Amino acid sequence: MSDDDLWESIDRLNDRLASTQPDRPPQEALLLRMLKLSEEVGEVAEAVIGATGQNPRKGVSHTWDDVRSELCDVIITAAVALRTLTPDTREVFAAHLARVTDRSLDPGP
Repeated sequence: MSDDDLWESIDRLNDRLASTQPDRPPQEALLLRMLKLSEEVGEVAEAVIGATGQNPRKGVSHTWDDVRSELCDVIITAAVALRTLTPDTREVFAAHLARVTDRSLDPGP
Protein backbone atom coordinates (compact mmCIF):
# COMPACT_ATOMS: atom_id res chain seq x y z
CA MET A 1 0.00 0.00 0.00
CA SER A 2 1.42 3.37 -0.96
CA ASP A 3 1.38 6.44 1.26
CA ASP A 4 -1.37 7.90 -0.94
CA ASP A 5 -3.45 4.73 -0.59
CA LEU A 6 -3.04 4.82 3.17
CA TRP A 7 -4.31 8.38 3.53
CA GLU A 8 -7.06 7.84 0.96
CA SER A 9 -8.24 4.87 3.04
CA ILE A 10 -8.18 7.02 6.18
CA ASP A 11 -10.24 9.69 4.37
CA ARG A 12 -12.73 7.04 3.24
CA LEU A 13 -13.03 5.56 6.73
CA ASN A 14 -13.54 9.02 8.21
CA ASP A 15 -16.23 9.84 5.64
CA ARG A 16 -17.98 6.53 6.27
CA LEU A 17 -17.98 7.06 10.04
CA ALA A 18 -19.25 10.62 9.65
CA SER A 19 -22.09 9.50 7.40
CA THR A 20 -23.25 6.62 9.61
CA GLN A 21 -23.07 8.16 13.08
CA PRO A 22 -26.14 9.50 14.84
CA ASP A 23 -26.61 13.23 14.60
CA ARG A 24 -24.67 14.78 17.49
CA PRO A 25 -23.30 18.20 18.31
CA PRO A 26 -19.86 18.50 16.66
CA GLN A 27 -17.98 18.73 19.97
CA GLU A 28 -19.64 15.56 21.26
CA ALA A 29 -18.87 13.67 18.05
CA LEU A 30 -15.25 14.80 18.25
CA LEU A 31 -14.91 13.69 21.88
CA LEU A 32 -16.43 10.30 21.13
CA ARG A 33 -14.00 9.82 18.24
CA MET A 34 -11.09 10.56 20.60
CA LEU A 35 -12.48 8.19 23.26
CA LYS A 36 -12.45 5.39 20.69
CA LEU A 37 -8.66 5.46 21.00
CA SER A 38 -8.87 4.48 24.67
CA GLU A 39 -11.12 1.58 23.77
CA GLU A 40 -8.65 0.34 21.17
CA VAL A 41 -5.66 0.68 23.51
CA GLY A 42 -7.61 -1.32 26.08
CA GLU A 43 -8.05 -4.06 23.49
CA VAL A 44 -4.26 -4.13 23.00
CA ALA A 45 -3.83 -4.58 26.74
CA GLU A 46 -6.43 -7.34 26.80
CA ALA A 47 -4.68 -9.13 23.93
CA VAL A 48 -1.25 -8.86 25.61
CA ILE A 49 -2.68 -10.21 28.86
CA GLY A 50 -4.34 -13.01 26.91
CA ALA A 51 -1.22 -13.82 24.87
CA THR A 52 0.89 -14.08 28.03
CA GLY A 53 -1.72 -15.98 30.04
CA GLN A 54 -1.69 -13.41 32.85
CA ASN A 55 -5.36 -13.92 33.74
CA PRO A 56 -5.48 -17.24 35.61
CA ARG A 57 -9.21 -17.54 34.98
CA LYS A 58 -8.81 -17.27 31.18
CA GLY A 59 -5.30 -18.63 30.63
CA VAL A 60 -3.84 -18.05 27.17
CA SER A 61 -6.80 -16.57 25.32
CA HIS A 62 -5.05 -14.54 22.59
CA THR A 63 -2.09 -14.83 20.25
CA TRP A 64 0.65 -12.37 19.33
CA ASP A 65 -1.14 -12.10 15.97
CA ASP A 66 -4.11 -10.76 17.96
CA VAL A 67 -1.81 -8.20 19.61
CA ARG A 68 -0.46 -7.10 16.21
CA SER A 69 -3.99 -6.77 14.89
CA GLU A 70 -5.07 -4.68 17.87
CA LEU A 71 -2.02 -2.43 17.48
CA CYS A 72 -3.01 -1.87 13.85
CA ASP A 73 -6.49 -0.93 15.04
CA VAL A 74 -4.94 1.67 17.35
CA ILE A 75 -2.93 3.16 14.49
CA ILE A 76 -5.97 3.28 12.19
CA THR A 77 -8.18 4.75 14.91
CA ALA A 78 -5.57 7.40 15.72
CA ALA A 79 -5.24 8.32 12.05
CA VAL A 80 -9.01 8.63 11.68
CA ALA A 81 -9.15 10.73 14.86
CA LEU A 82 -6.44 13.00 13.44
CA ARG A 83 -8.41 13.21 10.17
CA THR A 84 -11.44 14.27 12.21
CA LEU A 85 -9.41 17.22 13.50
CA THR A 86 -7.88 18.30 10.19
CA PRO A 87 -8.26 17.62 6.48
CA ASP A 88 -4.45 18.08 6.22
CA THR A 89 -3.87 14.78 8.01
CA ARG A 90 -0.94 13.52 5.98
CA GLU A 91 0.93 16.83 6.17
CA VAL A 92 0.33 17.22 9.91
CA PHE A 93 1.43 13.64 10.55
CA ALA A 94 4.50 13.86 8.29
CA ALA A 95 5.67 17.08 9.94
CA HIS A 96 5.16 15.66 13.43
CA LEU A 97 6.91 12.39 12.54
CA ALA A 98 9.86 14.36 11.16
CA ARG A 99 10.12 16.37 14.41
CA VAL A 100 9.90 13.27 16.58
CA THR A 101 12.41 11.41 14.41
CA ASP A 102 14.89 14.29 14.45
CA ARG A 103 14.53 14.74 18.20
CA SER A 104 14.73 11.03 18.95
CA LEU A 105 17.62 10.22 16.63
CA ASP A 106 19.69 13.33 17.35
CA PRO A 107 22.84 12.08 19.07
CA GLY A 108 22.87 15.22 21.24
CA PRO A 109 25.97 16.71 22.88
